[in-house]
Amino acid sequence: MTETINPLYQASELALNNGDSLGQISSILVAGVLTALAGIALFSILNLPLSWFAPQLLSQTYIRVVVASKNIVVVLLTLSAMEVMLLLIPQSKSLSLIEFCLSVGITILSGWMLSRLFRDFFNTTILGVTFESNPKVKGESIFLIRYFGDFAIAVTLILVFCISHNINVVGIVASLGIGGIAIAFAAQKTLEQFLGGIVLTLDRPFTVGDYIGLSDGPTGKQGTFGRVESIGLRSTKIRTSGKGTLTIIPNNALTQATIENFSGAKKVMSVMVLEFLKSISADEQALIRQIVMDCTMDIFGLDWRSTEVSFSENQAQVSFFILGSNELSMELRRQLLDLATQKITKQLQKHDISFILNQPTIYVDAPISI
Repeated sequence: MTETINPLYQASELALNNGDSLGQISSILVAGVLTALAGIALFSILNLPLSWFAPQLLSQTYIRVVVASKNIVVVLLTLSAMEVMLLLIPQSKSLSLIEFCLSVGITILSGWMLSRLFRDFFNTTILGVTFESNPKVKGESIFLIRYFGDFAIAVTLILVFCISHNINVVGIVASLGIGGIAIAFAAQKTLEQFLGGIVLTLDRPFTVGDYIGLSDGPTGKQGTFGRVESIGLRSTKIRTSGKGTLTIIPNNALTQATIENFSGAKKVMSVMVLEFLKSISADEQALIRQIVMDCTMDIFGLDWRSTEVSFSENQAQVSFFILGSNELSMELRRQLLDLATQKITKQLQKHDISFILNQPTIYVDAPISI
């Protein structure tokens, strides 16, 4: 082992002293390779002590985020080691370009990892605390916290990158502001349509393939109904039903119109199965049904009137129907339903009802017909 390390050390020392370009780059690559090997070995070493001594929350976060992103973490450590090695070497033009590229990679990967950690904290802690304090969590507004966290991470890393590389952030922002004002006056209508396209992309009131109806609006179309064929940056194309003609509507007009989405409404049936260790009496069945209703009635977006609890021998099947308008709302309501399932479990255990909860909960898409 010593015979292998000594030549590497001598090559690195030679590069540091003489400033030889080839030797400098070689020493940077050697530092990266050694760090990558050490990072791979570190994952195997950390698994055991973390499972024994670390708090459960920390060990679970490590498994969900760090271990799941093992390759990204190894690449991040490798780039960081190469960056440190490069900073120890006398700078040249070629090395400055390499250092800039390494810094960009480190900034992007660091932002990705910090975002993963924050989203895991949001899903496991913030959402749970919010549901416990206010079960009637409505809409997707709570996800603004997650988006704000991602935005704050991105802005912070960009500022750190600019400051560390002596980039004048104030000057760039001022130049962009002046240029933006000039462009806005020169192409006001086109800019309105472009911004309307961005709003439609972010808000997603409909997607390609949805059947939508439009009310009276700036386009002069009354009762327009058809299938969305494409959503562009400037306009949206709708194939009208009956006539089959193609209607092209500017995006800024759609942001002001009342849109009725006939196929965007989503409905998912969630099936939860409980297996009891003994026969359940009629009174216990009524108690179980009441606990299920009490724990899920306040969840916004859950059609509690359609909730069904059916018993067969030593088994109970609970069917929930979740209503949503997009994947974001469905994700929120599924997470809230998972929290409600934990609450149901605690309530049944409190009444000494022994059971086994079959995992995972089954979700079945049940789209609403037009």
